Amino acid sequence: MKADTTIMPARPLGLANLLTYGRIAAVPVVVGLMYWHSILEGGLWLRWMALFVFVVAGVTDFFDGYVARVWSQQSSLGRMLDPIADKLLVASSLLMLAVDETIKGPSLLAAVIILCREILVSGMREYLAELRVRLQVTQLAKWKTTLQLVAIGFLIAGDAGDRAATALGLGIPGAAEGAGTVTLIGITLLWLSAMLTLYTGWDYMRAGLHHLVDE
Repeated sequence: MKADTTIMPARPLGLANLLTYGRIAAVPVVVGLMYWHSILEGGLWLRWMALFVFVVAGVTDFFDGYVARVWSQQSSLGRMLDPIADKLLVASSLLMLAVDETIKGPSLLAAVIILCREILVSGMREYLAELRVRLQVTQLAKWKTTLQLVAIGFLIAGDAGDRAATALGLGIPGAAEGAGTVTLIGITLLWLSAMLTLYTGWDYMRAGLHHLVDE
């Protein structure tokens, strides 16, 4: 992993940054819809709405980087906000999924691994920023984020997705409540993303410790 000390303009109103703002704005919407369904006992349509907003927000994670590269809109503000937007979306969704017990039992450990890694990396970035050093995001870290978003998408669908799968004849015969096809796919992907998260977290830590020793 390489350090990057390039200074870029902020471009607060660039299209790439506007897409990132949209991803941040989607966080309270997703949380609100999930809260309405699980805590206020709203209808299953709320899960589909939450999933729709989540997917749209996740797609902007690809397009803001694409727009920035193709239209030469790379910016210092985008560099800062893009990982923050991802972490807000992932962390808030995981917390709500834990609250409504879509994620429960041993699977909570996978969520804890993901959250702890994000906190660790954020702290490392803050420290390195004081040294005017920025660690470039690796391709593997990008895949990690993508896998997290896909896993959480399946879990947000949750019971609504399980019922739809059963109606389509894709359900798991004799499955216990909360163990439908869509939920199990989400839990499996969550564990895979947690393992990838551990690896990329160690990669960042190793690079950060290198600068710490040098300092």
